[in-house]
Amino acid sequence: MEQHRILIYILLAIVVTNLIRVTPMVLIKGQISNRFVRSFLYYVPYVTLAVMTFPDMVLATPTPWPGLIALLIGMVAAWFRLGLFPVAAICCVIVFLMI
Repeated sequence: MEQHRILIYILLAIVVTNLIRVTPMVLIKGQISNRFVRSFLYYVPYVTLAVMTFPDMVLATPTPWPGLIALLIGMVAAWFRLGLFPVAAICCVIVFLMI
């Protein structure tokens, strides 16, 4: 690939990334008062984290069972209001012991 094409692709990626980040700040001037939108925006980081980590939890081991069992135990630990770090540590220990 020619060098100028690579630079065009990098610049295009920069523009698209910045448009996604800047557009909401330009369009929304005050605090969001809609309850549905506020709730939606509150859960977006959690959903994104789950979508990124769930496939790796199940597929990182030779069989999916350690990942699935760690996921279930992690859900129980989160239900009892443990923080993100303790839940992640418990899940890692479960997978380590099952392999």
